[in-house]
Amino acid sequence: MITINLVCNCTMKPSPKILIGHKNSSFLARCHHTLIMSMSNNSTACGLNLHLNTMQCPFHVREFGRTMHGSQQAFGLLSSSFGQSSSIGLSATRTTKRGVSAIAGIDFKFKSRDFSSSVETCENINGKMVYLKDGMNVKPTAEERVDNDEDSVGGEKVSGLKADEKNNKSENEKEGEKVEEEETEVEKEAWSLLQEALVTYCDKPVGTVAANDSDDQQPLNYDQVFIRDFIPSALAFLLKGEKEIVKNFLLYTLQLQSWEKTVDCHSPGQGLMPASFKVKTMKVDGKSEEVLDPDFGESAIGRVAPVDSGLWWIILLQAYGKITGDCSLQERLDVQTGLKMILNLCLTDGFDMFPSLLVTDGSCMIDRRMGIHGHPLEIQALFYSALRSARDMVASDENSKNLVGEINNRLSALSFHIREYYWLDVQKMNEIYRYKTEEYSLDATNKFNIYPDQIPLWLIDWVPNNGGYLLGNLQPAHMDFRFFMLGNLWSIVSSLGTPGQNDAILNLIEANWKDLVGEMPLKICYPALEHHEWRIITGSDPKNTPWSYHNGGSWPTLLWQFTLACMKMNRTELAEKAVALAEKRLPRDSWPEYYDTPNARFIGKQARLYQTWTLAGFLASKMLLKNPNLASLLWWDEDFEILENCICLLHKSGRVKSSRVPDKSQILV
Repeated sequence: MITINLVCNCTMKPSPKILIGHKNSSFLARCHHTLIMSMSNNSTACGLNLHLNTMQCPFHVREFGRTMHGSQQAFGLLSSSFGQSSSIGLSATRTTKRGVSAIAGIDFKFKSRDFSSSVETCENINGKMVYLKDGMNVKPTAEERVDNDEDSVGGEKVSGLKADEKNNKSENEKEGEKVEEEETEVEKEAWSLLQEALVTYCDKPVGTVAANDSDDQQPLNYDQVFIRDFIPSALAFLLKGEKEIVKNFLLYTLQLQSWEKTVDCHSPGQGLMPASFKVKTMKVDGKSEEVLDPDFGESAIGRVAPVDSGLWWIILLQAYGKITGDCSLQERLDVQTGLKMILNLCLTDGFDMFPSLLVTDGSCMIDRRMGIHGHPLEIQALFYSALRSARDMVASDENSKNLVGEINNRLSALSFHIREYYWLDVQKMNEIYRYKTEEYSLDATNKFNIYPDQIPLWLIDWVPNNGGYLLGNLQPAHMDFRFFMLGNLWSIVSSLGTPGQNDAILNLIEANWKDLVGEMPLKICYPALEHHEWRIITGSDPKNTPWSYHNGGSWPTLLWQFTLACMKMNRTELAEKAVALAEKRLPRDSWPEYYDTPNARFIGKQARLYQTWTLAGFLASKMLLKNPNLASLLWWDEDFEILENCICLLHKSGRVKSSRVPDKSQILV
């Protein structure tokens, strides 16, 4: 029988401040871990006694090979059980084909190893330091005190699992949720793989790697935690009642926001969030220490800043509050500061005449050259939903009054702009076909000087009479007629489009199911760039060949956005059809990143297997379908205040008149 007893004793001297350096400095804390392990090798059953932190979710044991040790917590907030001693016992025995997984109550086998670490405080005083007020010397937050009390009844400790079951039961009764359905074998496999993909920093789960294929000899940056990639994983964890990893992720990525970031002697705006980060082990004073190494785009292909990272972070922050009911995280001073920094970066005045965000190519999910520079729909939809989320979370005080007013104005202008100029159906296509060009007038019909010959031949019969979609991009003399899946789906979820437009988008997807879904949901864009267009627009990119990767490839991770959009519009049958299609094939194909060919028949030629957001997107979709009440918390309904302002815009002239007659004394001759 193998018996493992873990006794963790953490000691840390309180400090009034935490020093956070720039990228090359270290952020370390004093911690000591003692591990006592006793084993006998005659049996495979495992017994574990582990220190139990405040948790409201089933306890999870992660693979010891992936566990890193320390005691640092984001922004120095201590766990409510810090310095205390409590334990929980559980047994587990289950074998998976790819190694160790960890779901409480499920049996598994794994190899354990002796380990111990001792961390000494190290400060870099030569680099740029950021001081955090109060630091370690703080009392447990209200949430932590509540979590700590939930495990005791009448002053007596109770099992964490029993307390969790009691909490889940009361929450389900309160929400009126139906009893959770039994998980299928495919779902169990996906959860097991998701647990294997966990990344820990200082003994705390902080995210999931992009891909976890043990046979991949060149992981490149797929062993990092990407903000956009973690979103479906975060939702899956939240929907299952596991909030700790999501909270840690939000706080640690926020901490990285203030790091120094420079490319060729130029530093971008302070509000920029990293595209990804990696937990590295470095030698400090002869000892191995964990550090977070973020990538703000200085290591990315093409050196492009991740515009969507900050937008996804805001969206996830509100989703965390809605699903868990814990709004204390949003109200923290550091979170409010980071939130406002992202907003200031996005709302900064520039030369652009439009309310949409102007970005470079490769600044979102499509992170390679694909001709989406300008005002891509995906960024506008995320920007719109991030603004709506931020408006609800920004603290109500005098200092935020101007910011909220600016958000409201931008929301109204952006909503009007997208609904009016990006929408394309048969009627609008006919209008474009009859456009006059070179109109010089405030009342011009063809405001962007679009030439009718830009309408591609494939489009004429592709759009059904009851369907339509939002254009991929709009710039002077340029309309991108490609259908971009994520931008259209998120426009439905965020109510960027009108209810009629949202319904028409799903009508178009249903009518063109073979093109947009085929044998695996869902096409990232349609159609693919081919021949001379591919050579000119992508620069002959060997990875984005026609009907591959971003150029017409099929991405299963888009399944959860599609499910959410369908549920909002009461078209659940479409989502169920797509999920059933994915459930049959994904485990057989080892959960690949993307599929190639027009009908998604082949696994992508360079697709990573066991891609985390593929299996997380599937799990999130299944859980959304099982929990419609929770799913409704993740979409935005029509905002009538924004709609009223949009109507007002229709009655305004193209220019607000103002006096242009300067004082004669100010005229230079």
